Amino acid sequence: MSVESEIFAKGFENRKRVLGAAHVEKSWENADDFNRPAQRLVTEYCWGEVWGDERLPFETRSMLNLAMLTAMNQQHELAVHVRGALRNGVTPDQIQAVLLQAMVYCGAPAALAAFRTAGAAIKEWQAEQSRAAE
Repeated sequence: MSVESEIFAKGFENRKRVLGAAHVEKSWENADDFNRPAQRLVTEYCWGEVWGDERLPFETRSMLNLAMLTAMNQQHELAVHVRGALRNGVTPDQIQAVLLQAMVYCGAPAALAAFRTAGAAIKEWQAEQSRAAE
């Protein structure tokens, strides 16, 4: 196995751990000749190299992502990463604290949009968890 394929495998597992296997497998299966190189790059470097660096726990990485995605006003990715943060053990109260801090440093409009996105993602997550517990 080459170093690149080891990095990809590690990244694929990290990505599934955070975002959920169904989401990641669907993204990979839906990749085509045009966007597959982007999926590979994200999997190897974002999820393999960066998320594979054990100096920061996944919970911290999730909170950093929430703040950065809020700053960039990337609502779709924010919703995906709110769910990932919850999977990593970040609480709704911690997500709220991250977004309040982002409001001060990134601006109210971006943070207000992030609160709407995160609130909906949290409610969806909690409903799924309740159904799974039944």
